[in-house]
Amino acid sequence: MAIKYYLILITILTFLAFGWDKRLAKNGKRRLAESVLLILTFVGGTFGALFGITFFKHKSAKKTFILKLILVVAVQLALIFLLKEHLTDQ
Repeated sequence: MAIKYYLILITILTFLAFGWDKRLAKNGKRRLAESVLLILTFVGGTFGALFGITFFKHKSAKKTFILKLILVVAVQLALIFLLKEHLTDQ
């Protein structure tokens, strides 16, 4: 049950981080590092990142960022698959 609340929280936090970074970009201020956005995505904020990219139209045109995001999601899927296989073997 705690994992559900964690995922909800990290999803919201990641979404807000994308929005905050977009706002900083529009105002010409110092922005969040891409690594921060990618780490938030990796630790469970994948849906927040996808919603943030779509809703704020932020980072969607930056191909290198999108490639890194795809890599993060691929690693997440691989880890989920490995954990599922490991836990079901026991």
